[in-house]
Amino acid sequence: MAGTRAGKRQLLHLVFGGELTSLDKIEFSDLKKLDIVGIYPNYAEAYDAWKDAAHRTVDDAHMRYFIVHLHRLLDPGEADGAA
Repeated sequence: MAGTRAGKRQLLHLVFGGELTSLDKIEFSDLKKLDIVGIYPNYAEAYDAWKDAAHRTVDDAHMRYFIVHLHRLLDPGEADGAA
């Protein structure tokens, strides 16, 4: 299949973050300033990118980064490991 390596399926993940309005809820202070880190072909690569972004902003308590499982949104009826 094109776009895969060694027969592994692409399970797309989005990594993004931004400044929250408060520490007790997920609401961004300015949507135009969201940091879109990237889209990754698997969770391991997304986690590495998330960790790097989170470490760069560790001194700012209101900055948060997230991993979104895009593959679940694209095909919600299919389990992660299903072929």
